[in-house]
Amino acid sequence: MDVIQTRHDGFQLRLGTPDDAALVVAYMKKLGAYQKMLDKITATEASIHQLLSENKGEAIFGELGGETVGFIYFYQNSSAFTGQSGLYIDGFFIDQQVQSKGLGQIMIAYMAKLALQRGCQRLEWGCLDWNEPAINFYRKMGAYSVDEMTIYRFSAEQLAEHATRF
Repeated sequence: MDVIQTRHDGFQLRLGTPDDAALVVAYMKKLGAYQKMLDKITATEASIHQLLSENKGEAIFGELGGETVGFIYFYQNSSAFTGQSGLYIDGFFIDQQVQSKGLGQIMIAYMAKLALQRGCQRLEWGCLDWNEPAINFYRKMGAYSVDEMTIYRFSAEQLAEHATRF
């Protein structure tokens, strides 16, 4: 188990493994409940295990006093538009009882360090427009929003439908 000590006494980070798939799903459900989107969380332990096993996603857990209190799920990406690579945070959640203790900042700082270690030029994530506490947290750290673009998506059903048109 890879454990990373942080500047906060008693708070450490742990790199996730495929065996942590259930914990990833549990944290995604916490995030989904907070975002009022619990019904949109369709990940299963098996699907997350596969993603982690195939290195298509990674997880970091924050542990305070030996108890998991936060997590980040992320993956590496790249852009032909900028010619840069980056890390994309797909899920980030700190348990409410330990929010405002600087643990989220430490986790984001670790992600910035990891991005640099991997030769990446950026770290990105999404945030719902109504989530003022998170927006304020990100802005306080100096992050900026990319407002010039809206993300569009095909569902699995739409993928199948459009694939038949090839």
